[in-house]
Amino acid sequence: MSQPGNKHALNVAGPWYCTHPEDATGEGCIACSVCYTGAPDFFASDENGHAYVAKQPTTDEEYALCQEQLEACPVTSIGANGE
Repeated sequence: MSQPGNKHALNVAGPWYCTHPEDATGEGCIACSVCYTGAPDFFASDENGHAYVAKQPTTDEEYALCQEQLEACPVTSIGANGE
């Protein structure tokens, strides 16, 4: 499970986040592009292709879309408990 203490610096404030690629737990973003191609309104990539949360979900539909990305992440680098 992703650790809120290892957030990518570009995440917007809120509960949803992506972890930094150098996360020592081994759950850092590997730049696979799953989340920012699956939900480009909410996830973006930095200059190295590593994901961060660009917009927090606010509706049930948006939450569900972000949850899909969390579940699809191959290294569990997306979290929703980061407030």
